Amino acid sequence: MNAHIKGTTFFFNESVLQERKGLKLYNLESCFYCKMVRDRLKVLELEYEKIEVPSWQGNRHEVYEVSGQYLVPVLVDKDRVLDDEDKILAYLETTYGSQS
Repeated sequence: MNAHIKGTTFFFNESVLQERKGLKLYNLESCFYCKMVRDRLKVLELEYEKIEVPSWQGNRHEVYEVSGQYLVPVLVDKDRVLDDEDKILAYLETTYGSQS
């Protein structure tokens, strides 16, 4: 699917996503919203790959390729892409919360 709605779980760019397995977090260390997601991943004891992105949004080409926008955090869980911290936190709790 090539459409994108902010804060919605969607499937995007299958060629890029086929290479990705497990949890990946597109992250900016100074981003408060990214920290919220990192903290939840830590509490849930989930392993993930943290991908640091450039500070300048225009240089976040990989984020755009995966999610159709330049903002972080973006969480990729296999073929699922989430791009809003509230949606990511709810997804993590619903999907992985009972395992902790």
